[in-house]
Amino acid sequence: MARAMFADRAPGYRAVGAGTLVLEGQPMSQRTRLALAHFDLSDMNHRSRQFGDEHAKSDLVVAMEPGHVAWIRRHHPEVAARTATLPRLVRHLPSEGPLGERLAGMNLVAVEVEEWEEVIDPASGDQETFHTCAAELDGLVNQLVALL
Repeated sequence: MARAMFADRAPGYRAVGAGTLVLEGQPMSQRTRLALAHFDLSDMNHRSRQFGDEHAKSDLVVAMEPGHVAWIRRHHPEVAARTATLPRLVRHLPSEGPLGERLAGMNLVAVEVEEWEEVIDPASGDQETFHTCAAELDGLVNQLVALL
């Protein structure tokens, strides 16, 4: 959901979605589609993808929970300095200067990721849980776009 929102709101950036533990090639769930439709968004071509070497070349890797950051640090340490949770970026990313310098100033390689940084995955929740998650992501993505 966050990728679709970001792609829609920040067309000057390339947004790619990937997970840390996925079954490759799966379509977006019906509950996710319905939650995105509330924001007039869709991504009918979405297929799940595992985070890999091609993603590690990204300028910024945005995670949804502390466990994702830990996984990136463990499996792709070369991108750890450019990886943070969406809530941390919204709260701490400086708004001035080149993105690389702003990220470097955050010392993301060493920062301890905290519980407040988690965007709760709606996974097996009901439709209302997906709508709640989408609403949270809507606000966070808007704030991130404004900072970039």
